Amino acid sequence: MDIIANYGFELVLLAGLFGFFMAWGIGANDVANAMGTSVGSKALTIKQAILIAMVFEFAGAYLAGGEVTSTIRKGIIDAAYFVDTPELLVFGMVASLLAAGIWLLVASYLGWPVSTTHSIVGAIVGFAAVGVSADAVTWSKVGGIVGSWVITPLISGIFAYMIFMSAQKFIFNTNDPLTNAKRYVPVYMALAGFILSLVTIKKGLKHIGIHFSTSEAMLLSIAIAVVVGILGVIAIKRLKVDPAADKKMHYASVEKVFAILMVVTACCMAFAHGSNDVANAIGPLAAVVSIVENGGEIAKKSTLVWWILPLGGIGIVAGLAIFGRRVMATIGQGITHLTPSRGFAAELAAATTVVLASSTGLPISTTQTLVGAVLGVGMARGIAALNMGVIRNIVISWVVTLPAGAGLSICIFYMLKGIFAG
Repeated sequence: MDIIANYGFELVLLAGLFGFFMAWGIGANDVANAMGTSVGSKALTIKQAILIAMVFEFAGAYLAGGEVTSTIRKGIIDAAYFVDTPELLVFGMVASLLAAGIWLLVASYLGWPVSTTHSIVGAIVGFAAVGVSADAVTWSKVGGIVGSWVITPLISGIFAYMIFMSAQKFIFNTNDPLTNAKRYVPVYMALAGFILSLVTIKKGLKHIGIHFSTSEAMLLSIAIAVVVGILGVIAIKRLKVDPAADKKMHYASVEKVFAILMVVTACCMAFAHGSNDVANAIGPLAAVVSIVENGGEIAKKSTLVWWILPLGGIGIVAGLAIFGRRVMATIGQGITHLTPSRGFAAELAAATTVVLASSTGLPISTTQTLVGAVLGVGMARGIAALNMGVIRNIVISWVVTLPAGAGLSICIFYMLKGIFAG
């Protein structure tokens, strides 16, 4: 308790700095994932993608990032083990933020799309298991995360494969692709409107105290889907295309329609991502602030101090703008060649998987969902369309993330303990 009373300000300052660094890592790695398909398919330039992500990620993080956050992410550790020594939890959370931030910096430099959620979870597990007690970790939750490495990409890959193949069947492989695009693309737009509004309502709005029941969220999403579908019909009718042009020109025109669609999906995914994943950086930071302010008492939930959410939002935006290009290139160009229709199939599949996982409580990573979806689109064109070397590196980086976060966190935890506790 004396440590918290004597060094409270210094510990909060360190947590704030490392929390910003962690948010910067989320921006450089995770947000680049969300925008990579749009850039890779040439629906957006890198500058446009960064601008869109800046606006929507910050809006998601700041407006819907949560007034209250769980002090311990995903219930991974048992707070009961820290009641008598709250300073150990403070050291651990500070160490976890720095450890996860370092790993995300390394992964982003190498162009590896890794999971920010798994980075912070690995770091928290590491310091708790080695620095406190192996019993302090809820190992069943860790097992669920490891299981999600296979389940999440598989689900989103199957969805992406189905969406892409349906577009091939109903639009691209027909005698009149443009007429069929005018007929079916509004249906895809309505589906995208439904899924993405459901993501935003279920994942974003609950943080700002707007709670909808599942049936209310469904009805509202259906209403939005109908409006989006009608707007789609109007927008596509206004497209001026020469009907006498050859099929190749028609294909290019159809891709233009999908490019518009991709911009919408990118905006919604950025908002949902900002509202959800900012908690990876601000959760541990909020825990430190709460423990210091309450003189060592550990609360299950902690109300956010006014400066925490903007700190997370600005960190995410800065990371993307400064260092996001490498991971964008891996997702958008490294795995398989993307066009707007393929990129749309991948993004819609990823969003659908996020909605399903949120409602079932499956611990998922946005990154792994999107990578799985891009793989699914590539598989639809045959195994030769996939760059197996890049895929191998991505899978290795996923496996390394938990132990890398844990190892770094343990070292930093003992350093902090040595500095402050002597």
